[in-house]
Amino acid sequence: MQHIPYFDAHCDTLSRCIEQGWDLWENPGQLDLKRLSAFDPVGQVFAIFLDSEKVPPQARWDQVKAQAELFQAARAAHPDIMGRCALSLEGAELVNCDAARLEELKGWGLRWVNLTWNHPNALSGSCATGEGLTDAGRAFVRSCWELGLAIDVSHLSDRGFWDLMDMLDGPVLASHSDSRALCPHRRNLTDDMARALIEANGYIGINFYTEFLGENAAAETAADHLEHFLSLGGEDCVGLGSDFDGADVPADLSGAEDVPNLWAALERRGWKEPGLEKVFCRNLEGFLGRLG
Repeated sequence: MQHIPYFDAHCDTLSRCIEQGWDLWENPGQLDLKRLSAFDPVGQVFAIFLDSEKVPPQARWDQVKAQAELFQAARAAHPDIMGRCALSLEGAELVNCDAARLEELKGWGLRWVNLTWNHPNALSGSCATGEGLTDAGRAFVRSCWELGLAIDVSHLSDRGFWDLMDMLDGPVLASHSDSRALCPHRRNLTDDMARALIEANGYIGINFYTEFLGENAAAETAADHLEHFLSLGGEDCVGLGSDFDGADVPADLSGAEDVPNLWAALERRGWKEPGLEKVFCRNLEGFLGRLG
C-alpha cells in the first residue's frame, strides 16, 4: 500500500467490537488498529454509540463507559497508533442529556458531541423528526462550548442546525455527512449549511455510506462530494468521515485498507500531494487543534 496519511472523523468500531466480541487490534469489520498502522501519520475519532431505544436509561452509562475503557486500553497498548485518536459521543441521550457528565467524558478523550442520533431527545429533534433545539438543548450546547467540546451536526435536524448556528459561540462540525446537492438525503448537508460550517471554521467529514453518496457509489463518488464542498470554499475544512463499521460502504471503500483508492481517485483528477494531505489529515488535525 502506498504510504499515505489518514485522519478520519467518525467510525463505529468501538460499539461493534463490544457487540461482536471483536478485538480492536484486528477484526473482520471495516476498521482495526492493524490496518490503521499502515498509515503515517494516522488518527481516528472513535464514536461512542448505542441505539438508545434498545437500552434503558439506567443501563446506558455502563455501556458508554465500556466503550471508553476499550478506547483507553488500546491507547495504552498502542500509543504509536492511538496518539492522535479521540472519542466522540453519537447522541447526547447516551448520557441521558446530562451535561454534568461532560467533564468526565472529556477526561476520557471526548472532543465533540452529537446532540442527537436518529431519535429526538430532550435537546433537539433529529434529521428523522425535524424539531429544533429546546431550551435544554441550548443550555447543553453552552456547557459543551464552555468545556472546549465541539457540537457535531451530523444527524441533527435542519431546524436544529440553524438554531445552533443562530447561537454560534463555539466549534461546530459535521463529522460524517455528504452533500445534499449531489444526493438529496435528509442526512446530507445543503450548500447553505456547508457554507455556514466553512464560515465558522468548522469541519466536514465525507461519509462513505452508499445511501449518502448516491447512485453508483464508489471512491469516485466520494471524490465528487469532497470536490463539491471544496467548490464552496472548504479547502481548509473538508476531510474524511468514513462511518466505517456503521454503514454499508462501496466495494472499493470496503474498509480502512481501501482508503488509498480515494487518494488515487483524486490523483487522477490532478490533485497534488499538499492538497491530498490536507483532506486526508491536516484539516481534521487543525480542527482538533482549535478545540479547548
